[in-house]
Amino acid sequence: MNVHLRRFALSAALAFFASVAAAQPEAGMVLIPTGPYAPLLVGKDDPTTVTVPAFCLDVRPVTNADFLAFVRANPKWRRSQLGPLFADPGYLGDWAGDLDPGARAPLASPVVRVSWFAARAFAAWSGKRLPATAEWERAASAGFTTTDGEHEPAYRDFVLDWFGTKSPSPLPAAGAGRPNFFGVHDLAGLVWEWVGDFNTALVSGDSRGDSGIDRQFFCSAGSVGARDTANYPAFMRAGFRSSLRASYVVPNLGFRCAKSIP
Repeated sequence: MNVHLRRFALSAALAFFASVAAAQPEAGMVLIPTGPYAPLLVGKDDPTTVTVPAFCLDVRPVTNADFLAFVRANPKWRRSQLGPLFADPGYLGDWAGDLDPGARAPLASPVVRVSWFAARAFAAWSGKRLPATAEWERAASAGFTTTDGEHEPAYRDFVLDWFGTKSPSPLPAAGAGRPNFFGVHDLAGLVWEWVGDFNTALVSGDSRGDSGIDRQFFCSAGSVGARDTANYPAFMRAGFRSSLRASYVVPNLGFRCAKSIP
């Protein structure tokens, strides 16, 4: 093999191993493989399933300890410093102070009462991003033992039971729940979670005719166009997202981060 061929072979090998390494999730994340996502609400000309490229997702929601590190490093996101444009009153309302989560917000529990703006800023600071709705739903579509939680009775009952149970205070530790098939904890059973494109569910009268809008997120007209009218958890998630604004802070709404694969 001449020197040029050896160099080419070496470059190809390095490129291959670099791509393999890039696909490996960093600590605290898992790889969600490429797979289908079946939107709940679709128009007559929309595909019933879309392919979601592989991505990495946090194993657990962001905790109060994680967010404390963020506000220590970024004073403008502390409770006393953040203006009303970026969060409603009640931002980090369970915390005892700017740098003191206190007894009502244990360090290991998921951080809640954070706005979408704050969640997005944390994700960027961490070198990550918020997951897209399709990514979050793709990860959450798995049950405990299969990739199809929608038709896994034990998992579906678990999710429905959670909807009917009042959130405890303080919240349990993040990551303590049973992992799903992909190894992700607490996508159900602990807190609701922000997604990066939550506001695609907001539809105005002028925007209904815009063919560029993702109609799969529309929640108007109830179950018209729904893929599965019996999928109550999916209706709950779609309805909840459509009610949000980026500045809202909610006692049982937290978030986790995602990362694209180069």
